[in-house]
Amino acid sequence: MSAVCGPEAEAVARGLGFDCHDVSPVASVRFPWDLVHWTMPLLELLIIGGAVFALVHALRRYRHGDPINLALWWTSLVYLAVIEPPLYFPEWFGLNEIYGFIFAHNQFTVQFMWDRLPLYIIAFYPVISQLAYELVRSLGIFRRRGALVGSVAVAFACQVFYEVFDHIGPQLKWWAWNPDNRIVNHPALAAVPMTSMLLFASVSLGAMTYLVVRLVGERRGRSLVPRVLLAGVLTPPTMAIAGIPSSFFSGNATAQAWVFGVELALVWLAGGWIVMSQLRSQGPGEPLSDFVRIYPAVYLGGMAVFWISALPDGPPMAGALYALACFIGAGLLLAALRRVHRKAPSTV
Repeated sequence: MSAVCGPEAEAVARGLGFDCHDVSPVASVRFPWDLVHWTMPLLELLIIGGAVFALVHALRRYRHGDPINLALWWTSLVYLAVIEPPLYFPEWFGLNEIYGFIFAHNQFTVQFMWDRLPLYIIAFYPVISQLAYELVRSLGIFRRRGALVGSVAVAFACQVFYEVFDHIGPQLKWWAWNPDNRIVNHPALAAVPMTSMLLFASVSLGAMTYLVVRLVGERRGRSLVPRVLLAGVLTPPTMAIAGIPSSFFSGNATAQAWVFGVELALVWLAGGWIVMSQLRSQGPGEPLSDFVRIYPAVYLGGMAVFWISALPDGPPMAGALYALACFIGAGLLLAALRRVHRKAPSTV
């Protein structure tokens, strides 16, 4: 059991309120009302419900001749299967000296892999990729500007929608980072490692979208499967490439923080410029689907409720300010979508 619950994992788990020695190696199920915080079952409902909604939407798009949404939904899960196990159990893959013990999730209603992987986290990957892709596609950016520019806009959309989640999770004990991990978890903005903010919240999802759009195109049928697998497997190396600039300053957390900060600023500037250029061009967007009309606003509203509930406990100021900027950025994306589609009909 020490392989999955070493001293660092044990300390983080106890800080969350459970013993990582007393967990199932395969799966565990709990009653929602037994979870340690009232926001946790609501979070599960918001994310798992969103993943089902996104899958229904993707299937509708597929039936109408567009396989991208469905391919992206499944590619998100392939990417999860490639990236998550080494992060949870780096010692199994000979990566302990590279990564170390990074973080632990709290105990949710349904959990897998020694309680390291909640079901809602599995659902979160297709949710955030579909949400961002549909926003950008519906603005008409992919049709007008192509796969690369559209994927940069997706990276920006993912940043603003992902980070309102990423910065509130530790505050509400949805998960906890290992503060003793100086390899991956530093530098950090408040409670969130900047590697997570840049590489997971933007680079990986933008790169994955680009790979899916280029590899899949209009192809359908059995040929989708190998292309989905290839896109999911190729996504993690893009994160390593984006991490090269900060690696030149290994051991200097201040310098690395500046590098990550510049890269994050570029995501904001490039994404904002692409969206504003689309608005200025007055080019038509795509007809709005039910998913993009409803779910991004519901997601953002749910995260706002979670943040309001945490304010009396005093979340870290830097994290709260960045999350506020992300709320504003996400709200402006939704406003841009409404502006482009004031008179547009709904569609699949």
